[in-house]
Amino acid sequence: MALLPAAMRSILRARSTRVRRAARDLQAGGGGGCSSLLRRWQSSLPQLDHVDRSDVESGGEIDWDNLGFGLTPTDYMYVMRSSPEDLGAFPRGELCRYGNIELSPSSGVLNYAQGLFEGMKAYRRPGRAGYTLFRPEENARRMQFGAERMCMPAPSVDQFVNAVKETVLANRRWVPPQGKGALYLRPLLMGSGPILGLAPAPEYTFLIYAAPVGNYFKEGLAPINLVVDDEFHRAMPGGTGGVKTIANYAPVLKAQMDAKSKGFTDVLYLDSVHKRYLEEVSSCNVFVVKGGVVATPATKGTILPGITRKSVIELARDRGYKVEERLISIDDLIDADEVFCTGTAVVVAPVSAVTYQGRRHEFRTGPDTVSQELYTTLTSIQMGLAEDNKGWTVAVD
Repeated sequence: MALLPAAMRSILRARSTRVRRAARDLQAGGGGGCSSLLRRWQSSLPQLDHVDRSDVESGGEIDWDNLGFGLTPTDYMYVMRSSPEDLGAFPRGELCRYGNIELSPSSGVLNYAQGLFEGMKAYRRPGRAGYTLFRPEENARRMQFGAERMCMPAPSVDQFVNAVKETVLANRRWVPPQGKGALYLRPLLMGSGPILGLAPAPEYTFLIYAAPVGNYFKEGLAPINLVVDDEFHRAMPGGTGGVKTIANYAPVLKAQMDAKSKGFTDVLYLDSVHKRYLEEVSSCNVFVVKGGVVATPATKGTILPGITRKSVIELARDRGYKVEERLISIDDLIDADEVFCTGTAVVVAPVSAVTYQGRRHEFRTGPDTVSQELYTTLTSIQMGLAEDNKGWTVAVD
């Protein structure tokens, strides 16, 4: 300790005092209620800046023209908790400064991956104040569906949407300028209570944090290059592939890292039974186009029902395309005119090539493609550049 600078010793002593105080509070039975949880968490957060800058219109020194898809810490996060005495309900949540949280080593999320997440974006409105969310109630319902599968309570749709709005407004200085990106929002639902045996956690935490983002793939808006992996599988029948559980994502990292080391953008996975039918890319849905038909794998428990996927299907039908949700074989893929991916992060990403068993297959990309048409239509609605006749967007003022 004596070797550390005086300022650092002071910080460590203060932090140690807070830990001892929190331990005394817990021993005294002071752990109940959402506010108590937040106070304990907030005591561990970095309090380096007490100035509320949520009304400032600039996110500091960010280079908005070169904004990738990475974590840029913002000012606030939203936290809400459900304890056993709440009987599956979530009391009022609160905004607190963005920072680290405390979890028991025996929490359900750390030991048994009892957790879900969502992904969504807020856009700055063109030419006027305020922000726009895209179909947030769909994210809320998907979280509720996943929570039932994972034996967790979930916030109501109204609670979810209101929490997202509060998070956007608290971090509004981080919303990129029109056309430069979006404020990405990550709602989390996790078993935060301690549990040793395999069972649902005794308490749950709902949390939302935010970060300004640009394009998901390093290629930006350029077409991506996929490889089919017939050894690793993302999901299996009867599993959790159809819900957005955290347990679905770490298992794809091995295949994804191997693919990227060979120059591919990402991995396209096949079904685990026949090893012949398309399922998903690591974090997005896939579509193929042949003639005037747009096809995508049917969601039957192993494929996540993406909200962007759902929206693209409806927009494609509106524009006169025949849309099929069905089994799509690897032969259908090879024979396709176009291939593209959809998701909150990627939006609509054209695929220039797919490599399967060492053979590269190329597809149409460019301005006169179905994927470009759908991308332009969708993003115009999301960013407020076109009239929303479907009622998909929600204003945040």
